[in-house]
Amino acid sequence: MSIKNIRLEVMQFLEKNVDSFVDQYLIPVEKIWQPSDFLPNSEGDNFFEEVKELREIAKDLPYDFWVTLVGDTITEEALPTYESWLMDVEGIDQGKGNGWSKWIRQWTGEENRHGDMLNKYLYLSGRVNMREIEMTTQHLINDGFDIGTGSDPYKNFVYTSFQELATYVSHNRVAQMAKKYGDNKLSKMCKMIAGDEMRHHHAYSEFVTRIFQVDPSEMMLAFQYMMKQKIVMPAHFLRESGQKISTAFEQFSDSAQRIGVYTAHDYVDIMQKLINKWEIDKITGLTDEAEKARDYLMKLPGRMARISDRIVIPQESHIFKWVEPARL
Repeated sequence: MSIKNIRLEVMQFLEKNVDSFVDQYLIPVEKIWQPSDFLPNSEGDNFFEEVKELREIAKDLPYDFWVTLVGDTITEEALPTYESWLMDVEGIDQGKGNGWSKWIRQWTGEENRHGDMLNKYLYLSGRVNMREIEMTTQHLINDGFDIGTGSDPYKNFVYTSFQELATYVSHNRVAQMAKKYGDNKLSKMCKMIAGDEMRHHHAYSEFVTRIFQVDPSEMMLAFQYMMKQKIVMPAHFLRESGQKISTAFEQFSDSAQRIGVYTAHDYVDIMQKLINKWEIDKITGLTDEAEKARDYLMKLPGRMARISDRIVIPQESHIFKWVEPARL
């Protein structure tokens, strides 16, 4: 049997439990929070006072913070790209409306609230150039992405396990910083988003755990493949208006690293957490090739940590069209 057919068989095997995954890791629409729960109430008599207060508090947030928040928002709003990519994964057949497509749609429904809430906050804050942000978001959706997984479910689930945890770290740190600067409402918003991301991380990492139980060698090789080529962020094709795909993501990443929202050390830490979570050192029944992959994975965090120690982040902020210093 070909590798592709084995993966399809494993996905069909796991699909029998999709309803339990949905029940355990996702929240019904009527019970989960919505953006309007945390934003000024446009139906209320105090709406303008609430907006004025939001704008006043927002004045104290520094430049790199705004760049990071905008970059996080744009990343969340490029959701159509992520959904269409996952719908093309082997074993996820939206035409037949199988269990996996149900999972992807409901996961997308939860994720969609994140960009919606952050976008409204940015708009009300009056501190950013919304037209530039909107153009960057449209460019990012137009340009798509290539995360190096193809339609392989094993590689995609490694990617989503890693990425959801990375997004948790970023939103959680932004929440902590917003609180430090006195923006308790923004802090609460980002904390709620971070909670969703952690829940989704637990789901995708559970899918990998189940695959390790039935196809350990191929899952190990897929994990090694993704770590070797490095996890690229969903917004790695980020660009501003009038630009080609260039260095905008690096410049955004520098801002995030400068203020400690998401750093190279966080990348290594997430890698180690996944190695521990999947108990890579305890997996048995591996082929010789998979054993070598395991050895590579076990040594990788230490090697990457040494490289991370040598990374130098530019101290001067790149000036983005999204955030004009004169507005702050």
